[in-house]
Amino acid sequence: MKQQTAWRSAIIGVGLAAWLPLSAQPPEEQDMTDIRISIDGTPGVVYSAHWKITQDDGVQEHKEENGTVPAEYHFEGTALEGKVTVLSDEGRLDVDVQKDGNRSSSSTSGGGSTLNIAVR
Repeated sequence: MKQQTAWRSAIIGVGLAAWLPLSAQPPEEQDMTDIRISIDGTPGVVYSAHWKITQDDGVQEHKEENGTVPAEYHFEGTALEGKVTVLSDEGRLDVDVQKDGNRSSSSTSGGGSTLNIAVR
């Protein structure tokens, strides 16, 4: 029987690490799962986002140049990397990532502030 869980890190924001139990298999051998991202905060805040989703056939990219709060994204993959930047001069941005029943959240505020996200 294969080991069901191993600890890998999901990095949310600058220097903040949250540990998530995920499959012990390398990303290229894991089953694809639903990755859900919710972006909330001050209504109308404008942001840019760049997502890199690891899938069985390679890495897919999704860019959002002028997204507005609230927003939600769904991807299928084994891993996700992302960068979200606040474009509005003020307001709060909350990013919530869910994968395999695990959840990580981070927040930032102020124009130009950035969240870096990685889930494996």
